[in-house]
Amino acid sequence: MSDALKAVATIEDFERLDLRVGRVLSVEDFPEAKKPAWLLSLDLGPLGLKRSSAQVKCYEREELEGRLVVCLCNLPPRQVGPHLSEVLVLGAVEDDGVVRLLKPAPDCAPGTPIA
Repeated sequence: MSDALKAVATIEDFERLDLRVGRVLSVEDFPEAKKPAWLLSLDLGPLGLKRSSAQVKCYEREELEGRLVVCLCNLPPRQVGPHLSEVLVLGAVEDDGVVRLLKPAPDCAPGTPIA
């Protein structure tokens, strides 16, 4: 992971991102993934239920179920093995590649926009 700053983005670039709070409803094994991953089912409030392939195997299934997460919702869906990943769950990537999920405040409702 590089410490170099990426290209400068404008406020308009940021405003195009649809970041929202999601709640993990279920966690499934995803043995077809190239890298270890879970297949998450997420409640995004008014956006409905979405799925995401998430390389967060540092978390146990029980730690993820019911957890609030931050999702990028307006990327095009991506085929990951036999599954369609519809949103990107965001996390901080540590030097060793481990992804630690971002965590909204506990009183946020699924689907709440993040600014």
